[in-house]
Amino acid sequence: MSFQNPVFVAVDRPDLEGAEALVRSVAPHVGGIKLGLEFFFARGPAGIRRMGELGLPIFLDAKLHDIPNTVAGAMRGVVELPVAMVTLHAAGGLEMMKTAVAIADDSEMRPWVLAVTVLTSLDRGDLEATGQVGTATEQALRLGELALRAGCHGIVCSPLEVAAMRDAFGSGPRLVVPGVRPEAGGDDQKRTLDPRETMAAGADRLVIGRPITAAADPVAAARVIALDLEAG
Repeated sequence: MSFQNPVFVAVDRPDLEGAEALVRSVAPHVGGIKLGLEFFFARGPAGIRRMGELGLPIFLDAKLHDIPNTVAGAMRGVVELPVAMVTLHAAGGLEMMKTAVAIADDSEMRPWVLAVTVLTSLDRGDLEATGQVGTATEQALRLGELALRAGCHGIVCSPLEVAAMRDAFGSGPRLVVPGVRPEAGGDDQKRTLDPRETMAAGADRLVIGRPITAAADPVAAARVIALDLEAG
C-alpha cells in the first residue's frame, strides 16, 4: 500500500497570496489544507474556492455553534464550497448537530461533519473555570458520544484523547486531531503528542500548523514530518 499523508497543514493567515504560496510550496509533503476562521473572515467563500483550485482536500474549520436554524443556514452555504470536512462544536447540542449532518449528507459535496469536543488550548483548570466537572478526556468523551448519536462523521479531539476515543467508540468514527507537535511546548497548545504517537494511538488525520508554517523552512519541516510518518 502506498503512503497516504494524513497531515492537513493549518493555513491560519488572512492573506490569499501568502496562503497560496505556502500551500504550493508544501503541497508535495502534506495531504490537505486546513482553513480556519482567520482566513475565512478575511477571504470568505471566494477565498475557499480559490484555495480549492490548488487541488488538495480542504478542511474548513468553521467551528459552527448556534441554534439549529442558524447552523442549518450556515451549512447550506458550506456545502456549496469545495470542502471535504467542516467542524461544528459538539457543545451546540444534539439537534444542532443532527441538522448540520442532514444538510451535509443531502449535498453533492457530502463533507465530513466533525464535532469539536474540547479545544486543545484548554486543560482541566480551564474547564473548571467554565463550570465543567472532570478531566478534559471525560468531557471529550461525553461530547464525542453525543456527536455520534447525532450522526456526525467524526470527532475532533486532542492527541491525548485519541486512544480513549478508540477504546470507547471503536474504529468507526473518523478522528481528526489538532494540537500535534513534533516537539512539546512553545505555544498555547496544552494537550499534545508528536505526529507518529498520535497516529499510533488511532488518529485518522492530523492538523499541524505552526510547526510547519512558522518554521524557518516550512518545506523542510513538512518533509521531515511526512518522512517520519511514512517510516512509522
